[in-house]
Amino acid sequence: MSVTIRFCGAARTVTGSCYFFQTQAGRLLVDCGLFQGPKTLKALNYSAFPFRATEIDAVLLTHAHIDHSGLLPKLIREGFRGAVMATRGTIDLCSYLLPDAGSIQESEVASLNRRNTARGRAEVSPIYTQADAIASLGAFRAVEYETWFDVIPGVRARHWNAGHLLGSASIEIEFAGEGKSAEPLRVLVSGDLGPDAKLLHSEPESPTGLDYVFSESTYGHLDRSATTSEARRQLLAAEVRDAHAADGPLLIPAFAVERTQEMIVDLVDLMDRGEIPAAPIFLDSPLAIRATEVFRQYASDLSSEVDVKRLLSSPHLRCTETVDESKGIAKFTGFHIIIAASDMCDAGRIRHHLKRWLWRRNATVLLVGFQAQGTLGRFLDDGVKAVRIQGDEIKVAARIRRLDEYSGHADGPELARWIAARRPIARGVFLVHGEEPALAGLSERVAERTVPAAKVFIPILDDIYELTTSEPTPINVTQRRRLAPEAVVALDWHNDMSKLILDINERIEAAADDRARGVIIRKLRRALDAQDIGQ
Repeated sequence: MSVTIRFCGAARTVTGSCYFFQTQAGRLLVDCGLFQGPKTLKALNYSAFPFRATEIDAVLLTHAHIDHSGLLPKLIREGFRGAVMATRGTIDLCSYLLPDAGSIQESEVASLNRRNTARGRAEVSPIYTQADAIASLGAFRAVEYETWFDVIPGVRARHWNAGHLLGSASIEIEFAGEGKSAEPLRVLVSGDLGPDAKLLHSEPESPTGLDYVFSESTYGHLDRSATTSEARRQLLAAEVRDAHAADGPLLIPAFAVERTQEMIVDLVDLMDRGEIPAAPIFLDSPLAIRATEVFRQYASDLSSEVDVKRLLSSPHLRCTETVDESKGIAKFTGFHIIIAASDMCDAGRIRHHLKRWLWRRNATVLLVGFQAQGTLGRFLDDGVKAVRIQGDEIKVAARIRRLDEYSGHADGPELARWIAARRPIARGVFLVHGEEPALAGLSERVAERTVPAAKVFIPILDDIYELTTSEPTPINVTQRRRLAPEAVVALDWHNDMSKLILDINERIEAAADDRARGVIIRKLRRALDAQDIGQ
């Protein structure tokens, strides 16, 4: 039986996770996620799927994060009528995450259309609405960890704890061979894998003896210092004390699900122990507020180290759900803590807080998660002097700090150990869900040490492989690519234009006088005129 895979997302990038498996008996997806980062990638969210939604028979979902689940409402709106199979924790979280994503899209498109109308441009429609997202929840079917279930004829699967997020899973898929004596084809899709020092979950678990392993690579190049939950708390305490000394706010952009709850648990615990100054912790995200309720419900299934339910119910925590409540935070001066989505600063209320505080020296921004290429968070992490938020240029004077120990992803050695523990791996390891340095770093760790270098594959977006041959066989897809390979891995022209505008403003402001400013402007004008002549 032929089995092919098409890498429809998270190939040489960390977003848009979507893997399309096809057999003679049917078609299935593992994940159907939203693209984030550069506008060129995000445009894929609005374009047609590289498959027909009506022809997909089932979806296996690794976890609830939007870069893995965020296009499910679009898939269902376009005609998918199968089941989305996920753990109960994932379903509970998606019941909040997906409607929130639809609401954000409606809000952002409304704002964009106001600008488009003023500029004489055509209006655009959201990828899907909140109503679409709510309707999509009817397609979800709960599955138990480590329990086989039938997906389509000749295909069965089971979920394994991935240690990344409440309900997160690696998914083992078994494709029946042809004939009664034929061996099945066994593959494992890692999903996102949690690190060893994860507070709220145990270490990942998965089977051994596979034909293929598809492993995430987000931090494949990174080798973190060994840590524990308590050591991580102490690093956080030091950052909080420094922010308090500056007598300004501590802004923490964070995933609304899991990372936010971990931050709250540790901050409240440190305050209760007197190790950091007591201060209001504003949870400024309707989604994070609802997700925190889910974590309270699952508290008994989470960490035994701390009283999760008590800490998530602390009087230090102030939930600002409405827009007016969010705006009210601006009345606070001095030290306070604001946790708001999104963690890459590319959407949500955190952008409003950054616009208010980035230019002030007494503010601190603490980045606690992966910052994808082309996002505002990545630019801040890279140390830019100015950014553009909602069309306005904002100078960066605030302290930009990073605390990677709160990442929900395993680092390079942890990923390599996880892959090695899956041996024997008969036919190959595909490295996905990573940017170029991470993919190269993880490839170097596993090639020859774990599997022969010839059995390590790093696919490009829209690559297709036949998996039933003795080794994976690429199928020519030159005419079917949605983007040129270089467009996936590089910053796009939108990012270049934004940086150019900031650089021009900086040069003009630094000029000695109006005459010098006029010289700069005339040179720019000549360059533009020369471009017109060249065309």
